[in-house]
Amino acid sequence: MAKEKGRKLIAQNKKARHDYHILDTYEAGLVLTGTEVKSLRQGRASLVDGFVQLDGGEAWLHNVHVPEYSQGTWTNHSARRKRKLLLHRVEIEKLDAKSQETGHTVVPLALYFKDGRAKVEIALARGKKEYDKRQTLREKQDRREADRAMSAARRRGRTPAR
Repeated sequence: MAKEKGRKLIAQNKKARHDYHILDTYEAGLVLTGTEVKSLRQGRASLVDGFVQLDGGEAWLHNVHVPEYSQGTWTNHSARRKRKLLLHRVEIEKLDAKSQETGHTVVPLALYFKDGRAKVEIALARGKKEYDKRQTLREKQDRREADRAMSAARRRGRTPAR
């Protein structure tokens, strides 16, 4: 059997990028059961309510929904169980120290397979204020409108007025 290469995205948490300022990202391995891996290989998972809790020198991923494997039997996993993250001790200590600061949290950004192994991208983040969210949406909308105007002008066969 050929070894998998590259990165295959399973799930992404777009809401986290909207709700938080991302300060630093880390890649962590996951401790999974067999049915969880099979369910992830089918491309089914949700990171929307997920968060990382650091306690006792260990990192745990909570509230990530990995649906039960349809072919599983009594060995099936529970969909929202907490899962241990595999990080270096230095990374855990750094995350723990930073997350103790007011307004900082650790959130999952993406779940993917990298060279055949399940990985999760987690981020140290600071919550955005409501006006920051509105400003981000406004910038995104302005960029989208500018792109539309440029492509419409290209379709008409002339360059846009500057």
